[in-house]
Amino acid sequence: MPTYILRRTLQAIPLLLILSIMLFFLVRAAPGGPLAQAQRNPNINREQVERLRAQLGLDQPLPVQYWRWLRGIVVDGDLGSSIKSHRPVAEMIGERIPNTLLLVGLAFGLTLVIAIPIGAISARRQYSWFDYLVTTVTFAGQSVPIYWLGLMLILIFYVWLSNPISGGPLFPAGGMYTAGGAKTWGDLAWHLALPVGTLCFTWVAWYSRFFRSSMLEVLHTDYVRTARAKGLHERRVTYVHALRNGVMPLITMIALDFPAMFAGALFVETIFSWPGMGRLFWEAARGRDYPVLLGVILINAALIVVCNIIADLVYGAVDPRVRYE
Repeated sequence: MPTYILRRTLQAIPLLLILSIMLFFLVRAAPGGPLAQAQRNPNINREQVERLRAQLGLDQPLPVQYWRWLRGIVVDGDLGSSIKSHRPVAEMIGERIPNTLLLVGLAFGLTLVIAIPIGAISARRQYSWFDYLVTTVTFAGQSVPIYWLGLMLILIFYVWLSNPISGGPLFPAGGMYTAGGAKTWGDLAWHLALPVGTLCFTWVAWYSRFFRSSMLEVLHTDYVRTARAKGLHERRVTYVHALRNGVMPLITMIALDFPAMFAGALFVETIFSWPGMGRLFWEAARGRDYPVLLGVILINAALIVVCNIIADLVYGAVDPRVRYE
């Protein structure tokens, strides 16, 4: 197992290198730039703009800029400094990652806890009223844009409904803690309710539908029919024999989706003013803050590689036929 992990890690190095080259030049090819606002300012002349460009190193050829950026990462572990705030990018990302991990991790965990049982029961009771209800709700969840759902939850639980005790809104419209209040776990959970609910509704729809299809395929295999022929209870056949193999395709889906969810929280973090990586990326994109943009994208690319390695290891734990030695 350690040899396999080392081999996969070494294989990921050239992949990340190629990705870094593509991402660097794609980001720089975007229209506009960090000096666009200064160029439009009538109080700043051309010489001042060029001086600022030289200070930021933007006057150098793109290959030279890329080499300096890559060398800083490999040699010093430095992702550079923000063009807008002049703060180290690693420090800015380090402040935001825990917040996004909390939001996405909690929503993702609740999604699996809800979606797997729903998908299993729906597959076991195919064409029942429960199956039709789940199908209807999941289709609705897959069709509703996540940003629209977030805005509707704010409208309902912040504008229309009020707390019967305090008279204030039932749930806050954004932020991580109440302004000027104590940073308690209860206050954090109160602010997490709407963004986590927004993410969960969409993800549960996808995962329950996917797991239902996976379980239906497994329930029609020969070994499941053999288990039924032995006289085993249908519940044992479903939740002991079929469930384990039904989870296998879900592992691949999770490995591919979790990094996408990590980055895709951009809409939810922006709508609910959640201080996470998605909002940081949006702020950097608006300001053409190249170092921050590249740092966030590179972290997400590394997360994809790590999640795929973890998925392979989980395969070995779930399926005894898989060996990595």
